[in-house]
Amino acid sequence: MYPAIAGVEIEERKIRTTDGYTLSVKCAGPADGQPIVFLHGFPEFWYGWRKQIGYFVAKGYRVVVPDQRGYNDSDKPERIAEYSIVQLSEDVAAIVRQLKLAETVLVGHDWGAAAAWQAAIRHPALFSRLVILNVPHPRAMVKTLFTNFNQLMKSWYMFFFQLPVVPGWLAALDGYERFAEGMRSTANEGSFTDEDLLAYREAWQKPQAFDSMVNWYRAAFRHPDLSAQQSVEVPTLILWGKGDRFLEAAMATESLQYCRSARVKYFEKATHWLQHDEPDAVNAEIEKFIQG
Repeated sequence: MYPAIAGVEIEERKIRTTDGYTLSVKCAGPADGQPIVFLHGFPEFWYGWRKQIGYFVAKGYRVVVPDQRGYNDSDKPERIAEYSIVQLSEDVAAIVRQLKLAETVLVGHDWGAAAAWQAAIRHPALFSRLVILNVPHPRAMVKTLFTNFNQLMKSWYMFFFQLPVVPGWLAALDGYERFAEGMRSTANEGSFTDEDLLAYREAWQKPQAFDSMVNWYRAAFRHPDLSAQQSVEVPTLILWGKGDRFLEAAMATESLQYCRSARVKYFEKATHWLQHDEPDAVNAEIEKFIQG
């Protein structure tokens, strides 16, 4: 069981996706507050935003944090095609519409950022602001992956995850302990506590969870978004930890050309796990951008 977030009362809502699955969505803060939807990445779940939830609730925002499909308490479809980036973006739109959110700020990290990019591209009218943490615009990612040798080497795990069964089997051998330590070793010291990693390991051990999480990577290769429309009309803030061991920092700046209005803020000492490494600075940048 995940640890409580001090001073925050969290309620759970169930959202029905366009293809008939159920998402678990955690909500907190005043019902009439401006909504902020936080999208977690791999291999986290809603609890990955624990250092942001309390801050924005205290500021009067309505905080909405889903377990995305395949994760933790949400449904876990069997077919890889059901994890296409188009469907993931439709899940985000379904959350906003069914909760009747207006002037929504959308924040995403890692795969959550990939879903956020696509949701903003496909449904710009639903969002007032877009905040991206450590994942480039999809066009910048594809271009860099096939033209930059360093990025290709950093992305080795994406190709490994294409294998059936093996990734989940290896990760589960020691109860996901080594996998959890991999998160800690690629973050700044103290960013993940033992209690945090235990919460993640419990989420990964739920039936079909780990394989469903990896299906996001499989679907990215097999069911990419081939639509011509890739420009982002929603005002965008890109936050990037320069110590990211998985993604080249130059892709943040590369992403600007696909946005109508955007800027990049680099964090020199942060890693891929930016919101865990420097929560106070990240929270302040998001709030400043919203009030902007």
